[in-house]
Amino acid sequence: MAQDERPHPPGDYPVVVVGSGPGGLQASYCLARLGVEHAVISQDDAPGGMFRLYPIFQRLLSWSKPDAPAEPGTRAYEWYDHNSLVAEDPRHQALVPAFMDRSFMVPSREEMERGLATFARQVPVPVRYGCRWEATRRDDDGRLVLATSDGEYRAQAAVFALGVTTPWFSPIPGIEAVPHYVETRTAAEYRGRRVFVIGKRNSGFEIADGLLPWARQVILGSPRPVQTAVIAQASVRVRYLQPYEDASLGGGTFALDLAVERIERLERGWRIVGRGTTRPGPVDLEVDDVIAATGFSTPLLDLGELGVRTVAQGRIPALTPFWESEPGSGIYFTGNATQGAAGLRKHGVGAASPAVHGFRYNARVMARHLAASLGVAVPAERVEGDPVPYLLEELTTAPELWTQKSYLARAVTAEGLSEIVPLAHFVDEAGPDAVAVAVEMDATGLTYPAVYVRRSGEIRERLLPPDLLNDFRGPEHEQELRDAL
Repeated sequence: MAQDERPHPPGDYPVVVVGSGPGGLQASYCLARLGVEHAVISQDDAPGGMFRLYPIFQRLLSWSKPDAPAEPGTRAYEWYDHNSLVAEDPRHQALVPAFMDRSFMVPSREEMERGLATFARQVPVPVRYGCRWEATRRDDDGRLVLATSDGEYRAQAAVFALGVTTPWFSPIPGIEAVPHYVETRTAAEYRGRRVFVIGKRNSGFEIADGLLPWARQVILGSPRPVQTAVIAQASVRVRYLQPYEDASLGGGTFALDLAVERIERLERGWRIVGRGTTRPGPVDLEVDDVIAATGFSTPLLDLGELGVRTVAQGRIPALTPFWESEPGSGIYFTGNATQGAAGLRKHGVGAASPAVHGFRYNARVMARHLAASLGVAVPAERVEGDPVPYLLEELTTAPELWTQKSYLARAVTAEGLSEIVPLAHFVDEAGPDAVAVAVEMDATGLTYPAVYVRRSGEIRERLLPPDLLNDFRGPEHEQELRDAL
């Protein structure tokens, strides 16, 4: 594309979106549907974000079913497709499964990237590619100024779709010399070698799973034990449980609960020194290779100087329930950085915001909130007549409630106005008399509906019974909900 054909030249805009990964594409789509003028800039040369490079071993964790109990392109189908972005036009829905070869229920990295690129092209989402965000300041009038490689952008609000993309290392002496996950070599290069992986989360088990056919031995180490009972019911079990199966069969894999105290580079290989946690005692290992699967951080540049706080050891921005740095700051985040809004975390269960199937809905809710803050008239949904059947239908079929358990809720006011809102906002903020319903899950994996009734500023919570087939539209749940109301 010629330089003069690139969209969104530097200048003044109500909103600037930074990034062209799934979070940026979804936010731009939602803002455009609401009539919010905005610019989208990206340092990349094509859409896709991290999915242009990762995961290392080319297979995602989140599942999509090309054929499912609901028709592709419908709202109900979104629950069976955790990887596509969401849109109002069925032609722009379910794009990732269309590229899947059905060898697996989870798409490959390439299939995911093609789905995102097709979304950006078909909707379309105009992006100024090759435009790198470099610095930020706030003018005297309160507007944000984003300095970029192409010039300055001024905006009332900025949406940072940066992802959690910068390699991060735990503060372990000697780890600075260890290759990070992003530097993992091809699996065949570890043939016959003893490999120690620092970390027992998604990227750690992805590496272990990929190396099983090649490495002589794989050892994963981190202080906390893996909750296998919970993992067994999650999509990530594909990566986690294969190494555990290999360990139980004596195949040479170990997942150790240990705190690594230091790492030493040897003439040929590495030395790992630590101490067991669930089983106390010293650990001293010599291995051929070490890989730090210690995670990533959000590349915030100078946003800390504008008041952006962080959580998770400084790796992720701390956010309000509507994914703003501070109320009224105009600094918003979308994509997997939205995990910085913790929500209620009932039973310790976090939101699905680190994954596409969670943060695609965050982007839609955030866009409505941002539009309203700019004075844009946001269309409202209205429930006519008896709200009980409507709420029970939402509890049974709404993909927002099923993917963002205990985080997003369907709220209906006494006047019949209806919208999807963050549950923490509904519970903590004063508002009109209303009811909110959410799907929740306890620490054992049991799923059940929850009802929150706000009357005269007071919140009453009522948990409804679970159902074997997760269908809450029967007479028992109807009576329970009517009693709650």
